[in-house]
Amino acid sequence: MDLGLLNKVVVITGGSRGIGRAAALGFAAEGAHVAICARGSEALEATARELAASGVKVHAQTADVAKPVELDAFLEAARAALGRIDVLVNNASGFGTSDDEKGWSASFEVDVMASVRASWKVAPWMKEQGGGVILHISSTSALEAGSPPAYAAAKAALISHSKTLAVALAGAGIRVNTIAPGSIEFPGGMWEQIRHGNRPFYDAIKASIPWGRLGTAEEVANAIVFAASPRASWITGVVLSIDGGQHKGNL
Repeated sequence: MDLGLLNKVVVITGGSRGIGRAAALGFAAEGAHVAICARGSEALEATARELAASGVKVHAQTADVAKPVELDAFLEAARAALGRIDVLVNNASGFGTSDDEKGWSASFEVDVMASVRASWKVAPWMKEQGGGVILHISSTSALEAGSPPAYAAAKAALISHSKTLAVALAGAGIRVNTIAPGSIEFPGGMWEQIRHGNRPFYDAIKASIPWGRLGTAEEVANAIVFAASPRASWITGVVLSIDGGQHKGNL
């Protein structure tokens, strides 16, 4: 299926590894030009080289999205380098797993406020060009109890923000949706570390998933790419769980 993303411009925060990297590669495979940022330069540069090998235009820039000045500079530079922004994927996460000031600050400054600020910045540009897509990457942790409270609360806030933004921006032709991954394992990621460091917990989580395994970054990326494409033109204000049935609530 042609997803209609050829020559579109996609911006992804936290795009050097895991779900962000897989999404960037997925967009590039569809012929979209991609801008990515991350705090670490080594992984960022490696991913940029992979993207460029697909024959698309690439902009990669180190940035800590929790710092408004750095986030703003990245978005401005991405637009200048690639000409426009059609899709914004707010993927960066602070992974605030501790129930203290540090954990709550990391979760809300990176997961929530960076997403809010990036949306503030990009939405007017999308309005000028006649439309666009904003995607927040949340988590099934936002949908039920049991996860670290700071992380879960921040991811739930993203869902609320996305729904409100979807209604507010519909008249401008801007779709806004939330992708909620379940337990996703990729090299160097949290679940790989848990598999090696706390195998009983890893096995318990795996047993809770009807498919009997954890998901992959590429499986989440496939959903992100589709949700950002014109093929999903009548989908907005939606939370899409990508979890192999791990989340079992009706809503």
